[in-house]
Amino acid sequence: MGAGIGAALVRAGYRVTWASAGRRQPSARRAQTAGLVDVESVEAIRRESDLVVSVCPPHAALDVAKRICGFSGLYLDANAIAPATAGEVAGVIESGGGSYVDGAIIGSPPQIPPPASGQGPRLYLSGPRAAEVRQVFRGTPVEAIVVSAARTSASALKMSYAAWSKGSAALLLSARALAVSQGVEEPLLAEWERSQPDLDGRSIRAGQQASMKGWRWVGEMEEIAKAYRSAGLPDGFHRAAAEVFSRPVRYEEAVPDDATLATVLEALLGR
Repeated sequence: MGAGIGAALVRAGYRVTWASAGRRQPSARRAQTAGLVDVESVEAIRRESDLVVSVCPPHAALDVAKRICGFSGLYLDANAIAPATAGEVAGVIESGGGSYVDGAIIGSPPQIPPPASGQGPRLYLSGPRAAEVRQVFRGTPVEAIVVSAARTSASALKMSYAAWSKGSAALLLSARALAVSQGVEEPLLAEWERSQPDLDGRSIRAGQQASMKGWRWVGEMEEIAKAYRSAGLPDGFHRAAAEVFSRPVRYEEAVPDDATLATVLEALLGR
């Protein structure tokens, strides 16, 4: 997603930098393909940039903010974090003289050139300076939408959205794993075919996503649970979803759907 956002901004005429220090070769390949300029260090990014965009696994959002602390420009945190965590990130950035803008990305990474449908991801923004960030993304495949002037509204929206979109994937995988453990997978699939015909395909897709992205979704589920607790809502389901996504073996590349699902179900059952 980060490389895709960067490529969209490069195409819009911006100079977009990244820091290669400590990063792996796949990251370097993505940055090169996106047309990003390597300034090697985070210190150089802090010194040379007007806008910093943080797109990382949720568990790393606060650490990234601490590394960039001292940056005096606009800092967009576009990570899937709870409003309370977003408030912590904002505090770090503002203590160093920067201005915080809250962000939430919903959708797949932007494609260059854009697909025929014209559909790209939505970047929801909030905070007093959100409109300035929206202006940066004008004319790109990223549709930037200001939610409100409230400091963490965009993160609240992301938590509400992902609570269902990814939480339901964890529930579906665990339901199918239960059927496997009890020897009733075939009759379950037959009943799904009759009454819920989309669930078989959805469970296959959920298995592939869990194997490739589940390691990143663990932190997201934990952030959703944190948001639920803050709102006085039961948080147990999303804590369980975090455990579901922590179990599959991580694959760097796509593997056949059927093989992926079988492997994921076995991992959930501890086999």
